[in-house]
Amino acid sequence: MTDFHTTVLKKETITYLQIKPKGNYIDATLGGGGHSIEILERGGRVLGLDVDIDAIEYVKSRIKNQKAGVGNNLTLVKGNFRDIAKLARENGFDNASGIVFDFGVSGHQLDTKERGFSFRYDSLLDMRMDQDLKIKALDLLKVLTRGELYELFTKYGEESNAYRIASNIVESRRVKPIETTNELKRVIERSIIRGKHEVNSVTRVFQALRIVVNDELMSIDAGLHGSLEILSHGGRIVLITFHSLEDRIAKHTFLDWEKHNIGKVITKKPILPATDEIEENSRSRSAKLRVFEKY
Repeated sequence: MTDFHTTVLKKETITYLQIKPKGNYIDATLGGGGHSIEILERGGRVLGLDVDIDAIEYVKSRIKNQKAGVGNNLTLVKGNFRDIAKLARENGFDNASGIVFDFGVSGHQLDTKERGFSFRYDSLLDMRMDQDLKIKALDLLKVLTRGELYELFTKYGEESNAYRIASNIVESRRVKPIETTNELKRVIERSIIRGKHEVNSVTRVFQALRIVVNDELMSIDAGLHGSLEILSHGGRIVLITFHSLEDRIAKHTFLDWEKHNIGKVITKKPILPATDEIEENSRSRSAKLRVFEKY
């Protein structure tokens, strides 16, 4: 398997976690294991969660190449971070010193043609992070009404051309169902004024479909509140978001907790990647890191 994912804001994440030797840490979005391995090397115990079995298998193979004994303190579980409290208790991590969330799609998912996340490749519109899910993106395009598609693209993609795109999808599927990334891309492109915003519209529509297929925003909300249940006093939640919808949930949740004297927001403004990180990894460009500490 190729490299799964370049870890974003790794140094900043580890710094804010304030790793304690033998402390319990949860990597709620395991991905390529970058955060987990850094925690392990500093003496922490890690519960790594991911809905994508590819991530679990990748980290299993990667941990074999680390120094002896590092893998002994790693527990890997296939599961959704929306169930983080339950999974933590089942695996003895219900007194966590720190929890990491790195939201969004992984590099591996984007670069694996068959997963259907990216319009860089022509493939079936799948977009399931958890391949046990039943509904694919192509299924949504077959059954949602014009109004439902408009709402989806507006709410989850913040797309200004949502009505024209939705209308053209409905017209196109009367002739032939839209099932591939290229088919959807062509419909979006002919729905908007050609020019500099063309790729942005395609990106936003793909993002909206991915969010809905994986129920991402509801999962984030549930995951954050579940994390609070199993976080120890003085423990920290460090999270990285990649678009405004994720960041809004994180920001407002942390501020609400602070208002109710549950803890304090450590990062009054989000931490952004340094210029050299953006140059090395363009995916980090939109990343924002926020930190909350529980009283």
